[in-house]
Amino acid sequence: MATQPQDKLLTRIGGLLRQAESTDNEHEAEAFLAAAQRLATRSSVDLAVARAHIAGRERRPAPMQKVVPIGEAGKKGLRTYVQLFVAIASANDVRCDVTRTSTQVYAYGFDTDIATCEALYTSLLVQMVRASDHYIKSGAYRSATVEKIVTETRWGRKVQRRIQAPVAAVTARLNFQMAFADRVGRRLAEVKSDVEAEAVREDGAAGALSSATALALRDKDLELSDFYGRTSEARGTWRGPQESAGYSKAARRAGDRAGRDARLGTSPELPAARGSLKARGA
Repeated sequence: MATQPQDKLLTRIGGLLRQAESTDNEHEAEAFLAAAQRLATRSSVDLAVARAHIAGRERRPAPMQKVVPIGEAGKKGLRTYVQLFVAIASANDVRCDVTRTSTQVYAYGFDTDIATCEALYTSLLVQMVRASDHYIKSGAYRSATVEKIVTETRWGRKVQRRIQAPVAAVTARLNFQMAFADRVGRRLAEVKSDVEAEAVREDGAAGALSSATALALRDKDLELSDFYGRTSEARGTWRGPQESAGYSKAARRAGDRAGRDARLGTSPELPAARGSLKARGA
C-alpha cells in the first residue's frame, strides 16, 4: 500500500470518524471506527518503511514534541482523559509525559503519528463521555455498593471499620471511564500487533531475505527512544488515574462493555487496511 500524503491521510481518517459520530446505528459506528484505526495503523507501518528509504533529496522526518491540551485545571475526570490519550498513543508509536495537574500531555513522536493520536482521541473521548453519561443517567449504578473505611469513636478511642456504602455518581463515572480507556487501549494494541505482523509476513511472501518492515519499525523505535531520552524532563512515570474515590465493580464492568462495543472488523471501504478505533470529542 503506497504511503499517502499527510493531509490526504488525515482527511480520510477524519471522514471516517465523522461518519461514525453522525450515525445512530451502533453497528455502522463500529465499522467506521474499525476502518479509521485500520487506516491509521496501516499507514503508520508504511510511513515507517518510507522513513528507512528516504533519499538524500528529501528531508528525513524526525521525531518531535507536542503539547496536547487535556482540560482546565480542577475539572473532574482529567486523569481518565489522560489515560485514554496515553492508550491511543501507545498503539501509535507515541510516548507521553503527563503534567501533575493532568491538564496537558507532552507527546513525543513523528508528526503523522501524533496527528493520528489527536484525531482518534478527539473522537474516542466523545464516545467515552457519551457512554458514561448514558450509564449514569440510566441509574444502574445506584444498585451497587462500594467498600469504605469509616472512623468511629468507641469507648473513648477511635476505631476503623469497613462498610458497604452506595456508589456516588462521580465514583461510578470515573470507574466506568477507567475501564473504557483500558479496554480501548488493549484493543488498539492488538490491532497494532496484528498489522505489524501482517506487514512482516508480506515481506516474507515477497521473497525478501530480511523484513524491510521489521527493520524500519526497529529503526523508528530506536530513533524515537533516543529523542525521548534527550528531550523528556520527566522525573517519573505516570501511573494512571487515582482510585481514591473508591472502586465500583459494576461500573468497571459497564465501562469495559462500552469499550468492547467498538468491535474491530473488516470495512468495505478499506479492504486491505488494518485498524482504527475512535470516538468522539468532548
